[in-house]
Amino acid sequence: MKFIDEAKIYIHAGDGGRGCVSFRREKFIPRGGPDGGNGGKGGDIIIRAVSSHRTLLDLKYKQHHVAKHGGHGKGNNRTGGDSPDVEIIVPVGTLVKDAETHEILADLAADGQIFIVAKGGIGGKGNAWFATATNQAPRYAQEGRKGEELWITLELKLLADVGIIGIPNVGKSTFISRVSAAKPKIADYPFTTLVPHLGVVQYGNLETFVIADIPGLIKGAHSGMGMGTRFLRHIERTSVLLHILDISNESYSDAWQDFETVNRELALFSPDLMEKPQVVAINKIDLPITRERIKKEIDIFERKGIKVLAFSAITGEGIKTVINEITKNLHLKR
Repeated sequence: MKFIDEAKIYIHAGDGGRGCVSFRREKFIPRGGPDGGNGGKGGDIIIRAVSSHRTLLDLKYKQHHVAKHGGHGKGNNRTGGDSPDVEIIVPVGTLVKDAETHEILADLAADGQIFIVAKGGIGGKGNAWFATATNQAPRYAQEGRKGEELWITLELKLLADVGIIGIPNVGKSTFISRVSAAKPKIADYPFTTLVPHLGVVQYGNLETFVIADIPGLIKGAHSGMGMGTRFLRHIERTSVLLHILDISNESYSDAWQDFETVNRELALFSPDLMEKPQVVAINKIDLPITRERIKKEIDIFERKGIKVLAFSAITGEGIKTVINEITKNLHLKR
């Protein structure tokens, strides 16, 4: 399934129905008076967040959402019918923004949460409504009010407790496939992960947390390089970041440089991301080259006051320690 995390759609709530100009006409009642009914209400456009939806794919291909107009009023004081509302289903974690002003209209962060993004117009009054003692036969009625219309953008931010960050190809996908039931694509080339993946990790006494595998970050990601800003937004809602490093590469210079590159991109995208606790861990300790280099790298980080863990996503060595450190930080945040 394609992962779509942004969509722009046009919405138009229904117009209200017209009021009716009508007069009562019955045998032996020559002046029955006005009996034009009111128009019905136009349908609202409602956005509902549902946890079973994971993507905005449906809305990428259906961009126009228009509710029906309310029914027109009729004679004999009959009111036009209200038109049904139109409901748009989105994943939990969707932001609703005005496409022109970029104002955030709603943040749908809970399952079942709804937002009326455009209200239908109310129906116009029929001529019976305007009858008075001095105006007993009004020959006019109101038009229904127009329904609201606008273009909106929907932006999905995944809801996860932990976000995995790092440069491309450090083993983020392998880690999430090891600790959860998620099955992301895994290969030995950069940008294997083209979409975020969510997994549920169980620990302790049947406790769980949700972890998100975010595509790799490179220099310039905050301005759109690589996977860019398209996926940086998905770690904004996380509580803890797992920063994975790889020192087994032949082209590797030093882990600290990679660490700073990723954190610089986080800070340039949103300074708030730097306030999140990071669990830093070096992957691939099953490889001899990593074991040879790891002490030197850990010493560099420790001199800068940063604790570094080590693990192998392939063999599972050290993963329990990493999970324990993550849960410790989660409990502090909660």
